[in-house]
Amino acid sequence: MKKETLAFVIVALIVGILLGVLFSRVGDKGPRATSGTATAPPAPAVNYQENIKTLEQIVAREPENRNAWVQLGHNYFDSNRPMEAIEAYSKALELNGNDTDVLVDQGIMFRRVGWFDKAVENFNRALDINPRHQQALFNLGVVYRYDLQDYDKARETWSRYLEINPSGPGSDQIRAEMSFLEAHPTPPAGAPAQ
Repeated sequence: MKKETLAFVIVALIVGILLGVLFSRVGDKGPRATSGTATAPPAPAVNYQENIKTLEQIVAREPENRNAWVQLGHNYFDSNRPMEAIEAYSKALELNGNDTDVLVDQGIMFRRVGWFDKAVENFNRALDINPRHQQALFNLGVVYRYDLQDYDKARETWSRYLEINPSGPGSDQIRAEMSFLEAHPTPPAGAPAQ
């Protein structure tokens, strides 16, 4: 096994373990202090800069290493470097343009830099591949609602989301958004025009 591949496997394993720890705490509002129980220690901090440096070295040597590009994009994403994330995700999508999760993550980065049309395009591409992709529907509704002030499209998108996910994670938030949209059928004055 090549040293670069071994290094990537080790980095990917460490990142995977850390993400597993982080995602296992999703929905956890923090330590629950009850009598007789100890609180869990905080999750170890991820050193994104070290991960980025390692992954940049790997993709420089192995530009066809799609997984390294995806992980590099994720590390840029998580360290709030949207332009670099967009570029890394673009490289990964050149190698496999049908990865709905990468399309959605790149769409989120497009939104972060204010490229709402590109965000919508990515979310719709993900939905063309998988019409039941909940994160694509969720984020598409967010862009329509908050960035483009297109309440009709937000309602339509989030209705599809609730058909797929009527009681799962995020559904209560979407129902609250839908209630707002029902109470406010048009965007406020001064909102961006469509």
